Amino acid sequence: MTRSIRPDAVLVQAVIAGALSFAHLHDIAEAAGQHGWKAWAYPISVDLLLVAAWRRLRILRASGAPTRAAWTWFAVALAASLGANVATAGLLDLADVPDWLRILVAGWPALAFLGGTLLAHTPTTPAEPEPLNVVEPVTVPAESTPAPEPQPVAVDAPEPVPALPAPAPPVEDVPPALVDHARKLAAAHHTATGNRIDADTLRTRLGVPASVADAIAAQLT
Repeated sequence: MTRSIRPDAVLVQAVIAGALSFAHLHDIAEAAGQHGWKAWAYPISVDLLLVAAWRRLRILRASGAPTRAAWTWFAVALAASLGANVATAGLLDLADVPDWLRILVAGWPALAFLGGTLLAHTPTTPAEPEPLNVVEPVTVPAESTPAPEPQPVAVDAPEPVPALPAPAPPVEDVPPALVDHARKLAAAHHTATGNRIDADTLRTRLGVPASVADAIAAQLT
């Protein structure tokens, strides 16, 4: 699927203005004694410095860094381009240009090289402010009278109470058949889980009271 080419008025205007400015700068350079490829290099140098300064200006604005250097070189390149355009409008005799114009044209390469180098090495991050030395106030503790130390109070030790003997657990009579059945359940439980059966599991499996399950578990150990 092909897209239709639609001319952009802004782009066309930029191309026309750039071509006219390029031609004016070339005429000024050639009239000032720069012939051949040198006359064609001057308009490229001026326009590139103008574009580079504007691009660096936008980057510095976005990062919050100082923009004074970028503004300076943008003004220099704009003055060179605008001056060439005005000078070729009949205000200057290109057959006999003044000496100061020849000096400006001859010194432009060094000036443009300096501007391009400074723009390329301009930092894009703002410098961090130095930390301020903050003096913390010193708090002087108020004089206070020390509190009197508490005196120990004599307390009579309570007489020891003799411990009561623990009641003997009731002994349940367990039928041998029930004990044999419990042994089989314990062996199956050990095979399945790898652990010894406890009294709670015996009580659940056999359906006997807790005292009987404890007595059977005591016989299985």
